Amino acid sequence: MIQQIDTTKVEELAGKVIGDVAGALSLFMAYIGDQSGIFDTLDGEGRLTLAQIAEKTGYNEKYLHQWLGSVSAAGYVTFHPADETFSLSPEQALVFAREGQPANMQGFIMAVVSQYEEHQKSVDTFRSGQGRPWGEHSQCLFCGTDRFFRPGYQANLVESWIPALDGVEGKLTKGAKVADIGCGHGSSTVLLAKAYPNSTIHGIDFHEPSIEEARRKAAEAGVTNVDFQVATAQDFDGNDYDFACIFDALHDMGDPVGAARHIREKLKDDGTLMLVEPMAGDTMAENMHPLGQIFYAFSTTVCTPASLSQPVGLGLGAQAGQKRLTKVLNEAGFSNIRRASETPTNMVLEVTG
Repeated sequence: MIQQIDTTKVEELAGKVIGDVAGALSLFMAYIGDQSGIFDTLDGEGRLTLAQIAEKTGYNEKYLHQWLGSVSAAGYVTFHPADETFSLSPEQALVFAREGQPANMQGFIMAVVSQYEEHQKSVDTFRSGQGRPWGEHSQCLFCGTDRFFRPGYQANLVESWIPALDGVEGKLTKGAKVADIGCGHGSSTVLLAKAYPNSTIHGIDFHEPSIEEARRKAAEAGVTNVDFQVATAQDFDGNDYDFACIFDALHDMGDPVGAARHIREKLKDDGTLMLVEPMAGDTMAENMHPLGQIFYAFSTTVCTPASLSQPVGLGLGAQAGQKRLTKVLNEAGFSNIRRASETPTNMVLEVTG
């Protein structure tokens, strides 16, 4: 049966693809601007000519001309045609230049670039159906992931997430034993250590290079109430933890049930697990929006391959949703799960019992 082609729909879809291609290239241009420091140079300088930007940065005017044309067309930099100058608005500066601000997207962009950097490995992994360990990705992914999530943790962890948990803030203030599981580069560990100096924060991750970076960051921050160990969520040491937390990592684990069960065994009877996971509905239909599109994409190349590379290989994916996560936690022996807080990108579950 020959299907009729709706040329209007073809044109609409092709137009969307052109927009997507423009967006993909704009992210790459933003990455170049970040790594070369051009956004930082433009921040707060007002309107500058091409020659002035070249003088301030020391970069070739011909390259700058092309780069500025692309990012200005994308709306990442403001072009003033009347005098052919360029500037960075306060809003553009927050998104592209000011490190540590919750609105800064350069970490997210860096993580995207990391996927293109090793695209063939992703294709080979997808076609094979086998797993790909977290440690086999580009260093750019590790840095980008930490850089993207860190501002969100800084803005929400101490101010809203922990206060939303029953009795946890008081324990941490008084002095508690804490397990930060899947701590990566240690940003959350250091943040907790600074906020609650009477508590001891144990950062745990199975990726040794990340633990080495976490130790460096803790030393740089001058916090001494931290300890780091290379271990999985299923076999980390210690007992009688008052509080455990997992930030955007449970869905990457091959055996999340076993991990949660081990955590439950290591917690005190009145201990609490705070599980922070990507925001998602319980069905694919609920996740048909740009954020869902992004999380499904990263799950295809990073999260699910990481899970499949480990024993059990459950492959929850980055859009597991609260219902599926609750089932995992129930199977691990936890009986009480409630959504304590949320942001546009994350859900925060309080897990007890």
